[in-house]
This record gives sequence, structure tokens and C-alpha cells, in this order.
Amino acid sequence: MKWTLKCSVCGSRSHEAEQMTCAACGPWGILEVEGEWGRPLESKRGMERFLPLLALPAEAKLPPVLVGDTPVCEAPRLATHLGLTRLRLKDEGRNPSGSLKDRASWMGAVHAQGRTVACASTGNAASSLAAMCAALDQKAVIFVPERAPAPKVAQLQVFGATVFRVRGNYDEAYELCTKAIEHYGWYPRSAAINPVLVEGKKTCGLEIAELEAADWVAVSVGDGCTIAGIWKGLKEMHQLGILERLPRLLGVQAEGAPAVFREWMNKGDTGPARAPRAAEAETLADSISVGVPRNWRRAVRAIDESGGKVVCVSDAQIEEAMRLSARLGGVYAEPAAATAVAGLVDSEVSGSAIAVVSGSGLKDVAGAQKAGGEPHTVSPDLEAVVTCIESSMLRG
Repeated sequence: MKWTLKCSVCGSRSHEAEQMTCAACGPWGILEVEGEWGRPLESKRGMERFLPLLALPAEAKLPPVLVGDTPVCEAPRLATHLGLTRLRLKDEGRNPSGSLKDRASWMGAVHAQGRTVACASTGNAASSLAAMCAALDQKAVIFVPERAPAPKVAQLQVFGATVFRVRGNYDEAYELCTKAIEHYGWYPRSAAINPVLVEGKKTCGLEIAELEAADWVAVSVGDGCTIAGIWKGLKEMHQLGILERLPRLLGVQAEGAPAVFREWMNKGDTGPARAPRAAEAETLADSISVGVPRNWRRAVRAIDESGGKVVCVSDAQIEEAMRLSARLGGVYAEPAAATAVAGLVDSEVSGSAIAVVSGSGLKDVAGAQKAGGEPHTVSPDLEAVVTCIESSMLRG
């Protein structure tokens, strides 16, 4: 497979397979994979169907687990509630470790070719890396911020990863991980800077492109690499003639972590190789709680190229979207995943939409308990149940 790396800032191309960022533009010169791709394989399943569209080493050893081919659930009641003609929820929580991040980790573990792989993560990238490395008998070293949800950290331990809980936020964990990678020469599993990781996220867009077309694709946004990858997959399938028309992207951020939204509002300022304008990151949607997004430039360009937009939603709206996704759509979403659905409320989006539900609600049980409320505690007799049901709280 012939492929090259192109700088998203200056446009220069490199043939160094493991180069992370542009030598001329520095750490903010994010690279993008370009190649001559073929059509998906009908004889394969999951991400293996897209081998002709992926930049993989020759004769690469692939993880023996099924990643991708996640279900798309029709949500007519939720569509009516949101004022849409049609809504489908792509349930990425059905991946092996419960999130879309398995797609990127699948690519990273394959490229690492047996080396130790390291990453910083609020939880999902970490658990997916631990799962893929375990499947390929590779070592994983993971740095998580102190507030990473316990269920996600538990996954890392069970899969056998070496875990460092950093007394700080995600950005501090990321910086520490970067220093450790440079010191030990580990392979970086960071979709923020590693271009082949975004190729894994691209496969979600490839799968969406095989569906009946929608007017909008809603994606929650933290670092920006997921929405950029999905757009890349959609464009490539359009170029292959598989997707008849491209949808518009709706990027959705939490009000407590709006860095990409702020960059999108500053139209035309995507040229210089610079860091984004730092923003505070404080939201219950921990998977998108990013104050300094590395892939902000590619995210903004993808959204603008699609004719889409970015909106911000409150934590209260995210909690409501968790309830709506489950009760009207039948999909149990963690806060960051429900953020995509929250963006479809009051965003002036009309027509049909596909919302990418990026992770399972089982990833953040505390968030689900907060959104769902407490059960009714009763004594073990019917009278107690009848009294509870007949109470004013439940009547009607």
C-alpha cells in the first residue's frame, strides 16, 4: 500500500512512516495520511473489511478481535422529539472495550509491531489500547488524569496495562506521557499527533458512508481527531463512488470545554502552526474534557468543508440527552457520547441525522446514576409497592 504523510499546516509531504509531526512546523504541524486506496472487502468483517483503505505495514499481525461493524439503531421516537425526519444512532459502545477508540487503538497496536505502546487518556483510549495490546501480547503503559472514572481505570488493570494515575488534569497527564515516551522510546498511541490513529477513527466514517445518506452527522468533540477522522472516511467513500452525497457535520462540545468551538468561531485563522487558544476544561463528559486540543485545526477544517457547524451544550443538556438516548432511542450512552445527541436539541438542525454514540454508558456509571436518578426503596410486600405507585410522585 503506497501512502505518504502530509502536514495539515504547510502542506509538505514526508515518507517517514513513524514521523509524528511536521519537522518544519513543529509540534502543532499535525500530519495526515494520504494514499491510493481501494474499495472495501466483502469477504472480511469489522475493520479488516477496510484493509485496502488503511495505511498498514506489509504482512501486519492483526488483533484477533472484531472491531467495527457497530450497529446503527433507528430512533423514530427520539427523532420526533427532536423535530427530525429521521434519526439513527451509531452505537460505538458495542466495540470490544466499549467505545469508538478501539478503532484507533487497533491501528496503533498493529503499527507498533510488538513494541511497548503508551498513551494519556481520560479513560476510553486507555481501555481500548489495553484491550488491543492484550490481544496482540504487547505491553501498554497508560497515564490517566486523577478524575478518570473508576470503571474505565478498572478495565486497564484487568487487561494488564501499567497504569499511572496523574495528580492533575488530562493536559498534564498528556505532557507527562509525552516526556516518558521520549525518554523510553515507546510507541505513542495518541490520535492527537499520530496520523495513523486517525485512520482508525476514519473507519467509523467509512461505515456511515455505507448507509443510506443523512443530512447531518453529529459527533461529540474533544481533541478534534474523531470528527476529522469521520469526515476523512466519508470523503474517501464519496470519492470511490460509494457515498452519493456528503452530509454536513455537527460538532458538539461541552460548554465546560469549548476550545474547538472558539477556534471555529474565529473563521479563517487556521493557517499558522500554533497551539489553540487554551480553554478551561470542566465537564461531566470526561472523554471530551480537553482544554488544549491538538487536532483543532483538522476538526475546524472538516466542519467548514462539510458546510456544518459547532455548538456547545451544558452538562444539564448532556444529562438529559443520556436519558433521551436510552428511553427514546434504546442506546445507553456515556456523557461524552450523549453529547452528540444533546447537540441536536435547539441547534436548528433539520432533516435526517446520524448521531455517533461514541461510548457505552457502562463506562461512567456515576454519570449514569446522576442522570437516571435513584431507585425506589420498598419493603418486600405488595402494599409498599402500591403505596409508592399511588403516591403523587408517580401518579399519571
